[in-house]
Amino acid sequence: MFHFDITHRCSRTRARAGVMHTAHGPVDTPVFMPVGTLGTVKALTPEDLAAIGAQIILGNTYHLYLRPGEEVIRSFKGLHGFMRWPGALLTDSGGFQVFSLARLARITPEGVTFQSHIDGSRHLLTPEKAIEIQGWLDADIMMCLDQCTAYPATREEVVRAAAITLDWARRCRDAWVGSGDGHQALFGIVQGGMHADLRREAADRLGELGFSGYALGGLSVGEPLDRMLETAAAALPHLPAAAPKYVMGVGRPEDLIDLVCLGADMFDCVLPTRNARNGQLFTSTGTITITNARYRLDPGPPDPACTCYTCRTYSRAYLRHLLLSRELLGYRLNTIHNVHFFVDFLRRIREAVRAGQFERFRNRFYETREI
Repeated sequence: MFHFDITHRCSRTRARAGVMHTAHGPVDTPVFMPVGTLGTVKALTPEDLAAIGAQIILGNTYHLYLRPGEEVIRSFKGLHGFMRWPGALLTDSGGFQVFSLARLARITPEGVTFQSHIDGSRHLLTPEKAIEIQGWLDADIMMCLDQCTAYPATREEVVRAAAITLDWARRCRDAWVGSGDGHQALFGIVQGGMHADLRREAADRLGELGFSGYALGGLSVGEPLDRMLETAAAALPHLPAAAPKYVMGVGRPEDLIDLVCLGADMFDCVLPTRNARNGQLFTSTGTITITNARYRLDPGPPDPACTCYTCRTYSRAYLRHLLLSRELLGYRLNTIHNVHFFVDFLRRIREAVRAGQFERFRNRFYETREI
């Protein structure tokens, strides 16, 4: 059975460290979860991820439902066996992808009717269907179906989406309980746009339903940074204190450390992999664009403070050459570095919380950033 233990707390902030116990092993928190949308973290093997220190990765319900589909994944007894990943898996509900990718999506209280972006076939995604799909994916952590809102959105639009999300959360919980399969956890998702009162109300009402954990959705969708942090600060304290708290889709290092300060435990983002393919590398002093001419003769590693395979082995000049030449190895080496940076950054945050040094770590982080 899934359970969460809080082992350490910061005395001056809401930062905390803990352990999520899943069917595929323990996951230390705070944690960064690499995104494996199609059953793969782009450019990396499961062995790469294990060497980097990843404890849990994400799969995408919408994409895997459409391709390769239920028959294929069931034949491998779930996504773990299909992609050969032995660690924990979290799958999202597919809601965000329906709203952002699907053609002619129509939302009703029943669910979402949409056309596949792959072949135009029509589908109905209901809360019950979302739980069913994540059941055969065999995710350790499943997410409730929710309705995302864009930024900006009117208050009326946000109120309607939050109400639908709460109703769908009840139905997801009922389907989860009815399945009788206790090894899969289910997280509820708080919506409410950038309205602090709506977020607080949604968090309170969701907490009454009794989920394994809770998430904030609908952040980092174009809003100013201060609005994102204000919204998270309004909602996080209203979620059950004993449960893990997950801020979805937020990924700049500055955002992660500030959200840990507010009490968040889990994060995911495509930023490390996407930016790696575009030549942006995250380092201990800020980001660098490896294609810049200044690195043409640079013999140093991307980040002298980093211990990843890329930094131990290759120069900035070589990585620049690979990316300018559009060599696949460049995308792979950059991705190894960026994913390692994010996974290791959260590891160091955990260690700082455990040692009672989180505030000092956070201050030192900002002192060394070249922003």
